[in-house]
Amino acid sequence: MKLRNGPSALVVVEGTDLHHDLLGAALALQEIVLEGGLPAARAVGLDRFVDPMPATAEADVYVLYRSSVTFDPAQQEALSALVAAGKGLVAVHASNLFGFGPGGLDADRAAYELVGSRYVSHGDAGSEGRIEVSVREGHPVTRHLDDFAIDDEYYVLEYAPDVEVLAERRAGEGTEPVAYVREHGAGRVCYTSLGHDARAWGNPWFRQLVRQATLWAAGVGDDLIGSWSTRWPLGNARFIGGPA
Repeated sequence: MKLRNGPSALVVVEGTDLHHDLLGAALALQEIVLEGGLPAARAVGLDRFVDPMPATAEADVYVLYRSSVTFDPAQQEALSALVAAGKGLVAVHASNLFGFGPGGLDADRAAYELVGSRYVSHGDAGSEGRIEVSVREGHPVTRHLDDFAIDDEYYVLEYAPDVEVLAERRAGEGTEPVAYVREHGAGRVCYTSLGHDARAWGNPWFRQLVRQATLWAAGVGDDLIGSWSTRWPLGNARFIGGPA
C-alpha cells in the first residue's frame, strides 16, 4: 500500500565520478525537486528498477543522472516498462550516453527509445562555454521561463522525430535542442542536456526548468504547476509569480 497521497520523486544517480560529480548531482537535484514541492529521496544504481522495492515502486517520477556508457538491458527494459505504465522520467545531461559500450546502440535500444535521444559529440565550439538558451512558450515545463544564459557543457544530440523541443541553443547555422518532452506509453519523459556541474545546478533558470519538468512528469495537473513552485528567486530581485 502506498503511504503517500501526493506524488513523490526519486533522484537516481549511476556510473563513475571521473567526468561528473554524481554525489553533488544527487544532492543538487534532490534539493531542486524539494523546492518544487515534491518529497524526494536519493538513490544509487539502476538495479532498483528490476523487481523494484517500495522506495522505487512508489515513486511517481524518477530524476535520472547517469555517467556511464553501460546500461544493462534488463535494467533498461524494467525502467522502460515502469514509465510505459505511468511513471514519469526526467533524464538529465549524460543520462543519454547510449551506443558507446559493448554492443553499440543495439545494446542500448530500449533506453534510447525511452529517453528519445543520445549524445553524439560536443560539437565544434569546444566542450564547455556560455550557452544562450531560447525557450519556447506554451508548455507547463517552460512556464515562467524566459530566454536565459548558462555556463554548461555543449551537447550535440541525435533525437527521435516525436520529441517536442522546448528549449534550444544556436549551433552553427542551426539550433540544437537542450530540453524536450515526449510520451512513452502512459508515462511522461523530459530530457535536458544541461546540468553538467555545480555551475549549472546553481543557475536559477535551470533549477526552474528541472522543477517544472519533474512536476509535469509526475503527473501534476498542468494548471497547478505554476502554483506549486512560485516563490523561488530568479535573480535580479525578481520572483516567479510576482511579489509575495
